[in-house]
Amino acid sequence: MTVCLSFPLGILSAKYQNTWADRSISLFCFAGNSFPGFFTALLLLYFFSLKWNLFPVLSMGKGWKSCVLPAATLAVSMTAKYTRQVRSAVLAELEQEYVAGARARGLSENRILFGNVLKSVLLRMVTLLFLSAGSLLGGTAIVETIFMWNGVGKMAVDAVSMHDIPVIQAYLVWMAAIYLLLHLIADLMMGALDPRAKLEGMR
Repeated sequence: MTVCLSFPLGILSAKYQNTWADRSISLFCFAGNSFPGFFTALLLLYFFSLKWNLFPVLSMGKGWKSCVLPAATLAVSMTAKYTRQVRSAVLAELEQEYVAGARARGLSENRILFGNVLKSVLLRMVTLLFLSAGSLLGGTAIVETIFMWNGVGKMAVDAVSMHDIPVIQAYLVWMAAIYLLLHLIADLMMGALDPRAKLEGMR
């Protein structure tokens, strides 16, 4: 959900800089970054479950609908953060000399944006997306507790409340191992996608 929303919103915000579309997206990003996860979860539960009755209040074991609100809660803050990142990256790329050269050759703005600029932005965002997985894993504890999901995050919260030290230690080791693995995958992907990064690492 984060990738599918942040890239189109970031590109749209950069393309129509300082317009009403850019200001509306910036307002969403400001709100998404400001709201804590538990507050976003309570808002979604109030409107989509209690007011409009679109999704169940207790999500566990309700089919595909049980995943929508927890996933949306986790995606809101990340989408807001990455929309701003994509916007900044696109604007930085549009100021590069190769963009001015492409415009001088008569290429359309859409072709420059989606044919050249977006490739460079994707290379930057790959690392950021993998690095943010750590914060995403840490944020699931609150979301699982609110939506009553019997996941690893809720297990960690229950272990803290019951002073179950071995479970807490196992949870920390598990999260650290996943985080390190994602860092390794990000480095390998950057080397495969961008040979310049691989050469820089060899130096």
